[in-house]
Amino acid sequence: MADITLLNSDCLTAMKNIDESSVDLILTDPPYNLGRFMEKRATNLHRMRDNFFGAAGWDDMEFDEWEKSMDSFFESAARIMKKGGSMIVFMAIIKVESIINLAQKHGFYYKTTGIWHKRNPMPRNMNLHFVNSTEAWVYFVYKAHTGTFNNNGKVLHDFVETSVTPSSERKYGKHPTQKPVALMEHFVSILSNEGDLVFDPFMGSGSTGVAAVSCGRRFTGVELDKKYYTIAQQRIEEEAK
Repeated sequence: MADITLLNSDCLTAMKNIDESSVDLILTDPPYNLGRFMEKRATNLHRMRDNFFGAAGWDDMEFDEWEKSMDSFFESAARIMKKGGSMIVFMAIIKVESIINLAQKHGFYYKTTGIWHKRNPMPRNMNLHFVNSTEAWVYFVYKAHTGTFNNNGKVLHDFVETSVTPSSERKYGKHPTQKPVALMEHFVSILSNEGDLVFDPFMGSGSTGVAAVSCGRRFTGVELDKKYYTIAQQRIEEEAK
């Protein structure tokens, strides 16, 4: 675990102790700021499913408060990123413009907004409306127009398709927004090189870390919630054996 650092902390506090210009790739899935939005919709949050993020309590900031926290995050990220380093931020479609504006303010060059399509989403309310099967991701490069891009001569679309997180990746416990390792490996392999430092400041249950280790990268991850930090630690340690 010499090349792996896991911190049970607030990300802004933890990032103060990360070396300046040391990170090659930030790959992360921060709160989407949808809790208050969901409260106002005709939905019983607690009945939607166990562990639903909208009822979890950690995604219910007022918009101004969330925007301020994300602004502080991008400011801290700018300090630790290498010039030409890449960043992928998963985000709700309705918040993408806000994220782009905040990132550009701190020197991140906006490349594109892509889509992750889930092949097998839960068919909730399938007879009432379109089933939610996509999430957005936003791609930036720091202080440059291009960075590492290992496409091996192939055309790579901004549309990534995988299954949802399989049960085999949830054996230590469930996180409400857990991403499949295959999805995170896709970005790690394309946007970083072997031995590079991958950082996830909103680590959750550790999928980015598992992907980084499996691809031969160094990894630093931060998670505030002790329960999910422990899950991430178990998953990443198992991958590193």
